[in-house]
Amino acid sequence: MKIRISRSPRPRPRPGPRRRTALLAVGALASGLLLISPQPASAANLVQNPGFETAGGDGMPYCWEKSGWGDNDFTFTTTSDAHSGSKAMKVELTRRVDGDRKALITESASCAPTVSVGKQYDLGLWYKSTTPDTSVTLFRHDTTAGWQYWTDLKTLAMAGSWTEATVRTPEIPAGTDRITWGVSVYGTGSVTTDDYTMDRVADPVPTPVCSGTAEECANGRWDVLPTKNPVRSMHSVVLNNGKVLLIAGSGNSETMFEAGTFTSAVYDPVNGTYKVIPTPKDMFCAGHVQLDDGRVLVMSGNKAYPVVGGHGYEGFKDSYVFDPVTETYTKTNDMNDGHWYPSATILGNGDVISFGGLREDSTGSVTAELWSDAEQQWQPLWKVNQTWSYWGLYPSMILMQDGRLFYSGSHVFGNNIPGTGSAIYDYGANSVTQIPGLQNKDERDQSASVLLPPAQDQKVLTIGGGNIESNPAANRLTDIIDLKAANPAYAAGPPIPQGTVDLGNGKVAETGNQGKMYVSAVLLPDGKVLETGGALHNRADPVYESSLYDPATNTFDPVAADPEERGYHSSAFLLPDGRVMSTGDNPGNGSWNHDVSIYTPPYLLKGTRPKITSVIDKEWVYGDTQRITVDRPIAKAELIRPAAVTHSSDPNQRFVDLPLSVDGDNIDLNVTSNPNLAPPGWYMLFAVDANGVPSVAEWVHLQGPSAMAAASADTPSAHVHDFADAPKGKVTGPGKKRASQKVSPTVSGCDRHYGTVNVCVPTTFPKEVKNTTASRCEWLKKNDYGRLKVNGKDDPLKLDRNRDGLACGKADVKRR
Repeated sequence: MKIRISRSPRPRPRPGPRRRTALLAVGALASGLLLISPQPASAANLVQNPGFETAGGDGMPYCWEKSGWGDNDFTFTTTSDAHSGSKAMKVELTRRVDGDRKALITESASCAPTVSVGKQYDLGLWYKSTTPDTSVTLFRHDTTAGWQYWTDLKTLAMAGSWTEATVRTPEIPAGTDRITWGVSVYGTGSVTTDDYTMDRVADPVPTPVCSGTAEECANGRWDVLPTKNPVRSMHSVVLNNGKVLLIAGSGNSETMFEAGTFTSAVYDPVNGTYKVIPTPKDMFCAGHVQLDDGRVLVMSGNKAYPVVGGHGYEGFKDSYVFDPVTETYTKTNDMNDGHWYPSATILGNGDVISFGGLREDSTGSVTAELWSDAEQQWQPLWKVNQTWSYWGLYPSMILMQDGRLFYSGSHVFGNNIPGTGSAIYDYGANSVTQIPGLQNKDERDQSASVLLPPAQDQKVLTIGGGNIESNPAANRLTDIIDLKAANPAYAAGPPIPQGTVDLGNGKVAETGNQGKMYVSAVLLPDGKVLETGGALHNRADPVYESSLYDPATNTFDPVAADPEERGYHSSAFLLPDGRVMSTGDNPGNGSWNHDVSIYTPPYLLKGTRPKITSVIDKEWVYGDTQRITVDRPIAKAELIRPAAVTHSSDPNQRFVDLPLSVDGDNIDLNVTSNPNLAPPGWYMLFAVDANGVPSVAEWVHLQGPSAMAAASADTPSAHVHDFADAPKGKVTGPGKKRASQKVSPTVSGCDRHYGTVNVCVPTTFPKEVKNTTASRCEWLKKNDYGRLKVNGKDDPLKLDRNRDGLACGKADVKRR
């Protein structure tokens, strides 16, 4: 059973064997004679036979066909109950377990309207409906891949009399030459439609005016703020009031840990100030996610630092909620297990699921944890499905449109999980299906993964990575997966651009296949992805490089690089004003970078920004239409979920397209009916013009399951498609119950025989460092490690050859 949300609190049954979308009748001309001459498209209207007046075959009008999938009983009828003329099309479901039925423009060169890449089209129709479960659905013809589902644009409200519906498409994707569209019915009831229209939107006229230097307008600009971050934060959470929660805990400092000095700060981007917040526990390397009411759920953290010859890091069971209004932490009930470095993914019903991390005894946790939104607490173990799988540390678990989770392969520390390194996890069925194609799966440590814009496309990009145990040079790899494919698999993407790297003697150009780990990836309101920051090796050798990835062209464009080092424990995230904030860096010598950088993307240097002048209602419901007003024409609008990022990981980051219905400066936004595409919570609403220039965000609240359950019977349920319903990878169910996964105490890639706990002498040095005391000590000197005390009697790296208790002394380097 997949986690799916409807008006009932219970998830809907999972479909049986996959039924691929099948056309029930294609090519009406092939199956019947035309009764009269074809009704053509008008000069403005691109739809042929828009009023169904010309008959075709199989009971369908000319240029229209039956489509759909799943277990349901249905009828397609040409009826005389028309809006105009003598005919209309009625689609009815009398019984439904799953799937839908669609009346679509025929997928043929003679019927499907021709479109131009990058352009938008206004679609319209008249309808009557006895079900809330109906939407305007689009398919597109890719010149390489053929016909494929594109997106759902608008949920149609129930209507007893003829009602007009209009909606504007997103920009036509690259490689698309035709589209087809119509109405999907995915609940019992009927929808009758007539008088379809499709018109190309006139090209906008505003001309961008560069407000910076030519270089800045092409590549953006980084500014280092004069005020430093007061805490050693490695967790960044954007709050629903526009402020940023920066969590440090002990800040990877054993001295602070022993003193019980645990810190957080709230940063206000508007006035540039910080407020240090009392922090009750060491939330160093905890998990976090925004709940649907805007509060922040923080799970686990650091119970103990490693002891040489004893245990490694330990995670506690404690959990807290941070309230942005009072700026205080409140303890929840405990989790079932300790989780140092846990994942956290919010589901479509507002629950949170968490995996991975280290237990209280330093072993790997195999316990899945479930936070109940309804009960506001962690569920007891017996209520939570368990596969007893070890997912590693900060596994990137991305919510799919049907409620399953996609493990992208991005993780922290060392090798990936066994198998192919990525998987689809079905909580309801309690099964794991391996997904192929991830390149160099054991060198994706602290890579970044994002659900690409828009979320409706269900594509994931994974960027870079390394391996702190074997410590190779980090890579340039990118991988892209289309989760709408029947059998999704990663395909290699373009390599990330190379920048400069500081190997200890100043910046030099990267060479060969050198890339970076500790990558930050940020979704921007123009639909691109900023990747920035990183380092070449384990907590060393910072890389200076940033680029913009464009999902439409599958290309990276190098832009201005952050001038600050941004390696381990750094993070970058989108602010409501459209800028990007970058903070932190914690190299192996234990130091910390308190400087904060702000990136101004090129889109903010193109002149005046559009403005959202009003939002009629900031409380939004799934499947609803919400009106805003703007001060000038816009091309698109979207919801972006605010960041909750640490260690290159933010599986909840997503960009949800809001199809438009335009009436001058009044814009009606069509909200998805599927909570798995946009889990409940607070979102940043951006309006973007044709030049990609975004407004300042308005905050809107997409309501959770309690609001949905209280809604009337005409609240639409989610339109779930049959994507990836039967992937061919190896499938495993729950394994044998066990307590934990054995994990090496050197899981963090640091040899604790040297220096203090917050200092990381690598267990394996980079390959260019010779296997000699002199070469290793020279590398440590270049990276500012200073004098290193030897802990205990062992000297596994042979840094204390004269055995005086200090590593890399003069006598040690001289001795062979």
